[in-house]
Amino acid sequence: MLSNPTIAGIVQFFAHGGPFMVLLVLLSILSLTSIILRARRLRAQVVLPSPVAEAAENFTPGASLGLLRAAIVENPSALSRILATLLSHTDWSKSENLEAVQTTARHEMARLEKGLVILEIATGAGPLLGLLGTLSGLVGIFATLGGSGDPVLVARGISEALNTTIVGLAVAVPSLTAHSYFQRRIEMAAVEMESIAGDLLAKLYQPATRR
Repeated sequence: MLSNPTIAGIVQFFAHGGPFMVLLVLLSILSLTSIILRARRLRAQVVLPSPVAEAAENFTPGASLGLLRAAIVENPSALSRILATLLSHTDWSKSENLEAVQTTARHEMARLEKGLVILEIATGAGPLLGLLGTLSGLVGIFATLGGSGDPVLVARGISEALNTTIVGLAVAVPSLTAHSYFQRRIEMAAVEMESIAGDLLAKLYQPATRR
């Protein structure tokens, strides 16, 4: 448990940041919320459920599509929607079906990337807001004290003005880390989905295999 002096110190730390500190706190809340939501949405079983992936990989040319269709219905996901598009257009030519699958895949990628823009904004805006808060605090300090200010008071004021820079960097670092990590996860999922869909497409368009 935090002691009362510690809590008071934390409150004082943020209180000295002024209006820019308020913006940074709001930005940190948005960033944290986005990280939590993206972490939930980008879990492997949500994007690439194993029953669907295994059903697609185990499908053999000429076999029934019943098991694969059932797995898609029971496990809604980005991969399921892409494969559902593929299966719903098997009466089209291979090139037309491929184009429909690519359109669905682009839409699914956009859905997976939804929310990452908040982390990107937090990465860039956090340090800038922190710097603005620091500069605003310094201007106020020197305008008040002038040339005859007490060096101790000036140093204390500068220390307090730097609080926003610290918080700005504290917001930017995890936001940048999370953005890079999630972007990499999405890229890996895209490669995996492309591989599964491409393999299934090749199997379906072998002679006399469409059902």
